[in-house]
Amino acid sequence: MSDAIKHECGIALVRLLKPLQYYIDKYGTATYGLDKMYLMMEKQHNRGQDGAGIANIKFDVDPGERYISRYRSNDSQPIKDIFGKINNKFQQVYDHDPKLLKNADWLKSNVAFTGELSLGHLRYGTFGGNSIEHCHPFLRQNNWMTKNLVVAGNFNLTNVDELFDILVEIGQHPKQKSDTVTVMEKIGHYLDEENQELFDKYKAQGHSRQEISKLIAKELDVQRILQKSALDWDGGYAMAGLVGHGDAFVLRDPSGIRPAFFYQDDEVVVVASERPVIQTAFNVPIESVNEIKPGHALIMKKNGDVSEKMVREPLEKTSCSFERIYFSRGSDKDIYKERKQLGRNVVPLVLKSIDNDLKNSVFSFIPNTAEISFYGLMKGMQEKLNEAKLKKIKALGENPSDEDMAKILGLRNRIEKIAIKDAKLRTFITQDDSRDDLVTHVYDITYGSVYPTDNLVIIDDSIVRGTTLKKSILRILDRLKPKKIVVVSSAPQIRYLDCYGIDMAKMGDFIAFQAAIALLKEQGKQHIIDETYEKCKAQENLPKEEIINNVKAIYAPFTAEEISKKISELLTPENMNAEVDIVYQSIEGLHEACPDHTGDWYFTGNYPTPGGNKVINKAFIYYIEGIDKRAY
Repeated sequence: MSDAIKHECGIALVRLLKPLQYYIDKYGTATYGLDKMYLMMEKQHNRGQDGAGIANIKFDVDPGERYISRYRSNDSQPIKDIFGKINNKFQQVYDHDPKLLKNADWLKSNVAFTGELSLGHLRYGTFGGNSIEHCHPFLRQNNWMTKNLVVAGNFNLTNVDELFDILVEIGQHPKQKSDTVTVMEKIGHYLDEENQELFDKYKAQGHSRQEISKLIAKELDVQRILQKSALDWDGGYAMAGLVGHGDAFVLRDPSGIRPAFFYQDDEVVVVASERPVIQTAFNVPIESVNEIKPGHALIMKKNGDVSEKMVREPLEKTSCSFERIYFSRGSDKDIYKERKQLGRNVVPLVLKSIDNDLKNSVFSFIPNTAEISFYGLMKGMQEKLNEAKLKKIKALGENPSDEDMAKILGLRNRIEKIAIKDAKLRTFITQDDSRDDLVTHVYDITYGSVYPTDNLVIIDDSIVRGTTLKKSILRILDRLKPKKIVVVSSAPQIRYLDCYGIDMAKMGDFIAFQAAIALLKEQGKQHIIDETYEKCKAQENLPKEEIINNVKAIYAPFTAEEISKKISELLTPENMNAEVDIVYQSIEGLHEACPDHTGDWYFTGNYPTPGGNKVINKAFIYYIEGIDKRAY
C-alpha cells in the first residue's frame, strides 16, 4: 500500500552433471538446462524488474571456439527479451535442419548457450542507473580459460571505499568505485594469483604450458580464492561466480543475511534465491532443497565434485526478516506459515483500535502481497468472534430458542474485496498536482460494502514512506465513507535504513523517522537531535568496528504507540472525513512469527555487521546537513 520497495536481486544457477547428449536422449531437447533456467528466473521475477542477464559456459571446447555466451537486457520484459533471443538461435537450426538439434557435438560447436553451466540474474535497481551496463552477470575476460570470471549476485557491501583502497594498494586501477566492480576485481585478482602460483609450481616440475593449463583447471582452489577475496567484505551477499574452464561457486555472507538454496541429484546442481522456485522447477520435495550455510560456499568443480566449504567464520545468524514479510514468494511452506502468523499477531492492536466492535468493522487488504497476512488476521479475528459467540450462547441459558441460536451462530467477520487495482491505468502526466489526481484512480473501490457506522480495517505488508498512502490510498478509501480507517502494517515501524540490498537508503524517507523528529521538536527536545548529530560526527572517521548506532537516541524517548499515533497524523490527508489510525506489528510479534530470521535492523537498529552502524550514522549526518544521497 505504501510506495513499492525495490529490493535485493535474484540469482539462479544450473550446472548439468551429464553430457549434453544425455539430456537430448532422455528429455528430447538440447535446451533442458535453459528451460529450467527460464523457469527459475520467471519464478523469481518478483526479485527483479529493471533488468536481467544470463551467462553460459561450454566445457572442453577446442581453442578458437567461443565458450562463454552472455545476454543482458534492460528491456521492459527483460527475461522474455533474453530467452527470445536464445530461442531464436535454436529456431534457426530447426528451420535449417531439425536433425541437428539432436546432435550435441554439432550444437556445442555451432550454437551459443549450449554449455553445461549457466548463471542467471534478476536485477532491482536499488542504486545506480538502469543501463545495460548495470545488469549482471559481469564478465572479466582473459585468454587463459582459468582466468575468465563471470560474477552475479544479490548483495550490497557497506565498505566499498575501504575495498577500493585495498585494490589500489595491490596495484589495480579499478574503473569504478562500486561494490559490483570491487567484488569482481577482488575475486579476479586472487584468481589470477592462484593461476600464477600453480603455473610456477608446475613449470618448475617441467610440465609444458599446455599441460600446465589442464593442471591449473584441475587443481584451482576455489575455496582459497574466496577466502582471500571475501576477507574484508562487510555486508549481505549471495555471490555467484563461474570460472571459464567450468568451476562454479555460490558464496553466502557470514550472517546469512541474503538467502541462497540448492538442490542436487545425479543430473543437475541448481541454486536459487528462493526455495519454492527450485521445488517447482524440478518437482522435488522441500526436504530435498538445502540452504547454503552462512559463511560457506557451494563449490562445483568442473569434474562434477560438489561440496559446501567454509569461506568466512559464520557469525550469529541474522537472516533478513523482510524476506519473510514481503520479498520472497509466499508459496514457500515456512513463509506462508510465518506471514499468516504476522497477521494473527496484530489482532490485539486492531481490536484496540476498533474498540472491539467486530459487528461494525469491515476487513480487507491492499496490495495483493498482503493477502496471506490478511488470512492470519482473519483467523485471529475469528477466534475472538468465537469467544464472543460462546459467551452469548451461555448467556441464553439452558433452553435457547432456535432463532436466538441461529442469530448468534450466523455472526461472521465482515470480509470484503475493497480495492481492485486497475492494471491498465498509467499515470502519463508528470506534473505533481495532475499526476496525484490520476493516482487516486489506480484502484477501483467496491461501493456499497461499507456503511457510515463502520470501521474499515486494511492490512498491508509494511509502511515505509507512506507517500502513496497519503496521496492516494486513504483518499480512495474515504470515498466509501467509513467512520474510521485503520491501516495495519504486518511489519513493525521501519526506522533505520538497510545497507545490505534493499532500497531503504535515506533517513528522511522513513515516515517513522519523520514522526520521531516531529515529536522531538514539538516536545522541546531539539537537543537530542543536535547531540545525536555531534556524536555521529565525532565517530565519523573511526574504524567501523568502533562505531555504535547513535541514531537510536532519536527514538528512545517515545513508545512505539506514540510514534504510530504521530505517523497517523502525518499521513492523514487534508479534508479527510474518516478518522485515520495506523498501527504496526510489534517487534515481539515479528520475532514470534519469524523465529529463524532474526535480522531486524530496519526496525531495531541492531545491525549484524560493523558497517551497518557506520552507514546509519553517516545517513543521519547527511539528513541534518541536507545532503541528498545514500550513505554507502
